[in-house]
This record gives sequence, structure tokens and C-alpha cells, in this order.
Amino acid sequence: MDTNEKRVLVTGGGSGIGAAMCRRFAADGATVVVADMNAEAAQAVADEIGGVALTADVGSAEANEAMIDEAEAAVGPIDLLVLNAGIATGTDVTDTTDETWDTIWRVNVMAHVWALRAWLPRAIERGGGYVLHTASAAGLLTSLGSAPYSVTKHAVVSLAEWVSITHADKGITVSALCPQFVSTPLLDDLKDIPGGQKLAALGVKEPAEIADAVAEAIAEDRFLILPHPEVEQYEQNRANDRERWLGGMRKLQRHILSED
Repeated sequence: MDTNEKRVLVTGGGSGIGAAMCRRFAADGATVVVADMNAEAAQAVADEIGGVALTADVGSAEANEAMIDEAEAAVGPIDLLVLNAGIATGTDVTDTTDETWDTIWRVNVMAHVWALRAWLPRAIERGGGYVLHTASAAGLLTSLGSAPYSVTKHAVVSLAEWVSITHADKGITVSALCPQFVSTPLLDDLKDIPGGQKLAALGVKEPAEIADAVAEAIAEDRFLILPHPEVEQYEQNRANDRERWLGGMRKLQRHILSED
């Protein structure tokens, strides 16, 4: 997709990767709707790029449907839907409460389902559209220290694959963004998990770098977006020798949980 003169909706657009993508899409000539539960943050980004701000808490089906309705009423049919909002919470399966599981599942997975439910039939009827799912390298590998984050990000990648397979012939193009560590508020949440500080020290990119990688991939209609190139090798290692990969991940976990 060439995003020039396209209409783009970005959830979680008030900060981090979402805000960087909003800036990049606007610089490339798109009309951008900045959706975020933080109204002031959404408005600040929208004012900066000449876009439209929406206040949206994506944790319910009704809010997602209203978001799509309001965005299309404001700027017209959405050509590129960027499902970027997400949270990082929870630790071990033995410690994470049902309430925490429910919250992260609604925001990280069901928000994508609910937004697609509202947008996808319209896009198909119009002849096509593009959806970008922000997942994580954790969705291809795992997230040490946080079972809910790992599980939900795997689910997002799986959903993106399913939509691509099922609806490509109806004009729907899909990408899945799977970065490692990025300097965003979400990284601060991840640092709170056991060993999170050591994990983050493995290498952090800036949001603008991620946005550039996204723009390049969308221009090529590429499904998997890997701003950290090493993730591709990690994924290949996982697929080619699962037992060895698991052993390596256990070794890494022991390192990050050690006190030295």
C-alpha cells in the first residue's frame, strides 16, 4: 500500500510506537485518526500532525465499534487499520489473577477481534483494505517472566495469520509487527517483571525506527515486520530445533534472574 492520501486509524496512537506511526503516516501524506484512551495524548499527537483525535478504550466490543464509526464519520472509509494498543501485565501462571488475565486478553487480543468485526465487512464491501496488528517478538518466541503477555501476543500473530489466509482473496492485506524492546511506556511495564531490566539491556530501538520499518513493510505488502533482524534467526532456531531453543531460553532465563 502507498499510504499517500489514505485514511489511517491507529489505536494506542497517543504514545510510543503508535504515536511514531501516526507521525510517519502523516509525513507520507495520509490522513490519520489518532485513537487512545488518554484523550490529551491523542489530541496532542493529532494537533502535531494535523490529524483527528478520538478517545477510545479498546477493552470492550462497544467501544471498538464506536471507534470505527466515529473515525469513518470524521475522515471517511478507513483504508489502513492499525491495531496497536496493548498492555504488559502479569507474571507467572501461578501468580497472575483471573482479573489480570481477563484485562490483558481483552486489550491485547479481543480488541483486535472487535475492531475487525466492525471494520472488516465494510472494507470487503468497498473492495479491500489493509490491517496492521502490533504483536511482539514475544508472539513468535516467548516473553520471559510474563505468561499473559506471551500468550496474548502469540494469539495476535495467530489471528493476523488467520485473517490473511481467510480474507486475502477479498482484498484484505495483513501485516503483523513483531518488535523486541522499544523505548516506550510499555517497556517500563515490562521492566517490572522479574529480570525485566536485564532483558531490556539486550537492545532497545526507538519508536521512530519501528515506524520506519512499518512504512517500508507496508509499501511492500509484507506480512511479517521484524524491526529487530535477529528475531528472524531466533524464530528459525525455534522451528528447526525446538528442544535446543527451549534449552537456550532456559539458560537466558537463569541469567536474567541471577543477581550478578
